[in-house]
Amino acid sequence: MNHRTQVGIVGAGPAGLFLSCLLARAGIDSIVLENRSRDYVENRIRAGVLEQGTVDLLNEAGLGARMRREGLAHAGIEIRFDGRGHRIDFRALTGKAITVYGQHELVKDLIAARLAEGRPLHFEVSDVAVEGFDAGAPLIRYKNDGESNEIACDFIAGCDGFHGICRPSVPQGVLTMYERSYPFAWMGILAEAPPASKELIYAHHERGFALLSMRSPTLSRLYVQCGPADDPVQWPDERIWDELQRRAATSDGRFRVRQGAVLQKGITPMRSFVAEPMQCGRLFLAGDAAHIVPPTGAKGMNLAVADVHYLAQALTAYYRSGAMDLLEGYSARCLRRAWKAQRFSWWMTTMLHRHPEDSPFDQRRQLAELEYLTGSEAAMRSLAENYVGLPLE
Repeated sequence: MNHRTQVGIVGAGPAGLFLSCLLARAGIDSIVLENRSRDYVENRIRAGVLEQGTVDLLNEAGLGARMRREGLAHAGIEIRFDGRGHRIDFRALTGKAITVYGQHELVKDLIAARLAEGRPLHFEVSDVAVEGFDAGAPLIRYKNDGESNEIACDFIAGCDGFHGICRPSVPQGVLTMYERSYPFAWMGILAEAPPASKELIYAHHERGFALLSMRSPTLSRLYVQCGPADDPVQWPDERIWDELQRRAATSDGRFRVRQGAVLQKGITPMRSFVAEPMQCGRLFLAGDAAHIVPPTGAKGMNLAVADVHYLAQALTAYYRSGAMDLLEGYSARCLRRAWKAQRFSWWMTTMLHRHPEDSPFDQRRQLAELEYLTGSEAAMRSLAENYVGLPLE
């Protein structure tokens, strides 16, 4: 079956769905394809920290009603080391805040908005292929319920993640890949337990890093640093709770991590990745298809939202006036933001984690950096500015 649209979107994660909503509001037609089921994408637990700019964009697009009701606004975070907590006050330092709202909840909102408008959104498609984007005639092939389909379009948005098909479809030699792997990972759990703190706690400890986060007033999202080759079998619930308590302990012995039933468990690898440029002909990459950041800085989903904000602006300008300048400058615009996010995420990661190769000198230097950070208003402001999100261009 043959179809025609203005923008073909591959991937129904936050990037692809938000782009489809922004385009619809500009009167631009699109078709969204996703190889997973609706249930899978709506329940896949991922990031949960929204920058101030991301919150503002969702509200401006009319997509923030449930987020405003159920999201948890946080005006700071705590950095904990040597048994002492140090609060970074975002509101006082920047006048901004973050919102804790799970990625899967945002995806539910975006899917609901898409379907309410009656716009095409196809789940569980297979054999997706993108062609012709470098020759001015973009085409997407796929199968749906065993039937072969083609979508002829003006542009293709590759929002299908790090393991998707769009980036590998770019001809060899066009893209340059920049990568870094870290010698540790995160063992993460989603637990049916009230959060141990009103705000996120980033804990540096001689046993390794720990992060105490949340998804709601009754659900905690918790992580401990582990080895990159570890298996979840090596981490029974009792071990995880023990390590969380040890690593987040305060010197007065009063702090307690609240425990509950473990609903999900998994290991998150730590890596940095950037593909340059983020476009080839009429194919535009966005989100994890173009870049991956370590989760320490809470930048992944926010970068995806920024990417498609820029892409929607560029496509809107094209369809209104034929102007190509924003489309031609899309990659450079996104990459300026992506590399700043990479820098911040790398800095947070290296400052807070124990590195297997570190000498006693390195460990003392790391503590000195944490002391400087939490004792300098200028240093705290720098962290706060990056964490709540740098201004959108």
